Amino acid sequence: MFSIPGKPPVSITPAAAAQITRLMAEGDKQGLRIGIKKGGCAGMEYTMEYVDTVDPNDEVVEQDGARVLIAPMAQMFLFGTEIDYKTSLLESGFAFNNPNVTEACGCGESIKFEGM
Repeated sequence: MFSIPGKPPVSITPAAAAQITRLMAEGDKQGLRIGIKKGGCAGMEYTMEYVDTVDPNDEVVEQDGARVLIAPMAQMFLFGTEIDYKTSLLESGFAFNNPNVTEACGCGESIKFEGM
């Protein structure tokens, strides 16, 4: 796994932790798994799903009752990412502040990493 001893691979803002915890409880889920897949206009997209079981290969980050599982193939791309939850008049949703992203499309849904 890609980590620094004593530091979680991703951080979760209080707003994101509250939303993840609420949705875990509503669906009786074990956590939110995040990952990366090919797609979108910039080449890669984030994936998110609430899961019933923890995969032993997932990196697990727990904070304030929220459990985030990082899929094995995404760990090196997500290291250092801050997961936030934003609400505005028109929309609400999770936001990823990822220092590894070198380019993003205009809509913010698609991302690109160095060398990809």
